[in-house]
Amino acid sequence: MQILKQKILQSGKIYPNNVLKVDSFLNHQVDVALLAELSKELFRLYKDSGVTKILTIETSGIMLACLTAQVFNVPMLYAKKTKTSNMSEDVFTAQVFSYTHYKEYTIYVSKEYLSSSDKVLLIDDFLANGFSMKGLVQLAQSAGATVVGAGVAIEKGFQGGGDILRSLGLRIEAMAIIDSMTEEGIIFRE
Repeated sequence: MQILKQKILQSGKIYPNNVLKVDSFLNHQVDVALLAELSKELFRLYKDSGVTKILTIETSGIMLACLTAQVFNVPMLYAKKTKTSNMSEDVFTAQVFSYTHYKEYTIYVSKEYLSSSDKVLLIDDFLANGFSMKGLVQLAQSAGATVVGAGVAIEKGFQGGGDILRSLGLRIEAMAIIDSMTEEGIIFRE
C-alpha cells in the first residue's frame, strides 16, 4: 500500500541489526486512520475466506488485529506471552523467539477461545524471520483450526521469514514488503 510506504519513508528510522523503528505510527504511538486503511485492505483480500477469528500475538499486533476484526465483524484473540494466574490450565502453547527482544517466549491461548471450527486470519505488525507467525500457526493447528492466511503491515523480505512461510503453503499478504534497508534508504518490493 502506497500510503504505508510513504509513512515508512517519512517517519521510519533505521537502526543497527536490521531494526526499523516505526513506533511513531505503528506500534507505540498509533496512526489509527492508517491502521483502519490497512484493515480495510486486509478485508478486501480475505473477505471470501470465511474468517471466523483474528489471531495475533501480544503486543504490537493487537492494534491492527482489533481494527481488522472490527471490519470482519469477528472476535480478535491474542496469544499471551505470560501465563497469568487467572488463566485456565487448559491452553494451547507454542515457543516463539522474539527478534527484537532476543528472548524466547512460550505463548498461550485458552482452549476456550480457539477451536477446530475456526477459520483463522493471523495478523501482526511485522514479519521478519517468521518466528512469531510460525508460533501462531502452531497454536491454530493445535486447536485443529484452519489458517486461511496471514496479514502483516510490514514484511522485511530480506530476512526470509515470509519466503519460508510461503514455501510451507501459508498465504501472506503484506501491506509493504521491504527488499533492502540501509543507511542510504529503503527499497520496497513492487
